[in-house]
Amino acid sequence: QVDLVESGGRPVQAGGSLKLSCAALGHTTCDYTMNWYRQAPGKEREFVARIDEYDNAEYADVVKGRFTISQSDARPEVYLEMNMLRAEDTAMYYCNLHGHSYTGYECNYWGQGTQVTVSS
Repeated sequence: QVDLVESGGRPVQAGGSLKLSCAALGHTTCDYTMNWYRQAPGKEREFVARIDEYDNAEYADVVKGRFTISQSDARPEVYLEMNMLRAEDTAMYYCNLHGHSYTGYECNYWGQGTQVTVSS
């Protein structure tokens, strides 16, 4: 079982920056990626960024060049540095751990979210 705890969300003006953190508490036998998703009011949850154990990162097109995902060496924490924020980045941001064990068991854990509000 893994508990994910996000932090760092707050109101910010357009053009500003924020750094979100996600602490992973617990243990898993899965090989996994750490992911950030977001959900704006009235919209479906959407993928933002992911990072694997080799520090390979992927980004949604809408955040490429503005957001950077990183993780600590021991992988208990993953970060999302957000620059040049726009009003449309306003959303609840969720941390996700997703992967599979060698037996095929799927690990899929979510945090409670941290709110980012960008004012124009």
